[in-house]
Amino acid sequence: MSVVDIRGLTGFELGKLIREKKISSPEATKVFLAAAKADFEKPTGDPTKINAFVSINEEEALAAAAAVQKKIDAGENLSPLAGVPMAVKDCICTTEGTTTAASKILEGYRSPYDATVTKKLKDAGAVILGKANMDEFAMGGSTETSYYGITRNPWDLSRVPGGSSGGSAAAVAAGFSPYAIGSDTGGSIRQPASFCNLTGVKPTYGSISRYGLLAYGSSLDQIGPLAKDARDCAAILSIISGPDKNDSTSVIDKPFEFEDLIAGKTDRKDLKDLKIGVPENYFDMPGMSDDVRYFVKSAAEAFKMTGATVERFELPMIDYAVPTYLIIACAEASSNLSRYDGVKYGYRSADAENIHDVYYMSRNEGFGTEVKRRIILGSFVLSSGYFDAYYKKALQVRGLIKKTFDEALEKYDVLLAPVCPTPAYEIGGQIKDPLAMYLGDIFTTSVNLTGLPAVAAPCGFGENQLPIGMQLIGRAFSEKTLLTLVKNYQDFAPSPYHKERATAGVEGLEVRA
Repeated sequence: MSVVDIRGLTGFELGKLIREKKISSPEATKVFLAAAKADFEKPTGDPTKINAFVSINEEEALAAAAAVQKKIDAGENLSPLAGVPMAVKDCICTTEGTTTAASKILEGYRSPYDATVTKKLKDAGAVILGKANMDEFAMGGSTETSYYGITRNPWDLSRVPGGSSGGSAAAVAAGFSPYAIGSDTGGSIRQPASFCNLTGVKPTYGSISRYGLLAYGSSLDQIGPLAKDARDCAAILSIISGPDKNDSTSVIDKPFEFEDLIAGKTDRKDLKDLKIGVPENYFDMPGMSDDVRYFVKSAAEAFKMTGATVERFELPMIDYAVPTYLIIACAEASSNLSRYDGVKYGYRSADAENIHDVYYMSRNEGFGTEVKRRIILGSFVLSSGYFDAYYKKALQVRGLIKKTFDEALEKYDVLLAPVCPTPAYEIGGQIKDPLAMYLGDIFTTSVNLTGLPAVAAPCGFGENQLPIGMQLIGRAFSEKTLLTLVKNYQDFAPSPYHKERATAGVEGLEVRA
């Protein structure tokens, strides 16, 4: 017998132990459940409570682990992640537990069906521990707008984990879950990955089914993984990607294939002839942290040393990304969230006396401040007299931004940029200044506007040992190139930043030799 801290393992490493019968899926699941429950059961307001989960489904998780273990014991050919516990963002439907988008208006809602991604994960042997906290309806960049309270960053409990998939990121960083699923509308996977020292993927729009995802901005939302390294992300994407007849935006013919990458076959020759463009003007933005500037540029030098060609260039239109994104996202949100009215769906005010009261009071009491703000803004830009001035113009600018990126990616295979202007900021530092929070998405929103894929990965630690992430942006459906590049960086870079952990985990668990 040997002692292993399984909470510090990647999903792939834990899956390997399970396949080799050195530990069972139920045994592993109990370890992660114990860690997650210990935090979950702390009282609200406890400054040591990370609050990564809004619900934990212990009975269902243990039953799923036992069922998967039987398949593994029978020799069934499942995913490399079979039997590995994981977390699902609370806006993605599961038949286990509730799906509330961290909003009072959906409090207690139990989905009668699984989202396509959760069904695929279950079929591949995933064990769902529970639902991860998030900004309400994915509207926010800090996981401070949740009806269930703020989530804290495991690297520094006084700071935010990013958002809106902050609960998913915090669950992985804290060792409550080996990996998690989130959604990315304007950076909601990549920013938490950067703040929590994880690898996160915003896939090409249309490559992952959105069926079962509670919509925020339908033309922007995309589901993706948050994990400890590129290999795990590749294994997850190979499961959840692919066509879906239930999703009209699905355009991919078959799932992504990452056989060599998942098998751990990386070689510096993979970088030969690869051209990486670094948009120099990104580093001159107001509010840019010196630490972010230094470590992202250092990553560029590391790629150069491992064989890639790295060039600096100017990428225009960046100043228009955030306002364009906000107009389009809020317009789509005002339409998508109109269904939650106290009649068809959602919370109904007990004090309503007539139909007008039902609409007004249910939405006023059920939605939080940030959601109301974005619904109002979206309704305004779609209203008569302002549609042409705002929404139509935003769509035109979106086309120009896409043209800019397409032209850059004709010259370069990959673009390297920061994820965020700063490392994780203090809780309460921006929630009262929405504009400051929105500007934190300046490097991420353009990827959603263009539908392109991007990977965020750790590249350093700044002041107070806060994680810093870089962002690699590629052509449509170039996820294999992006993840191969990140895997090479994580294997060959002088400092394996991604292996640093926010927590020491448990003392260890005995596994069979």
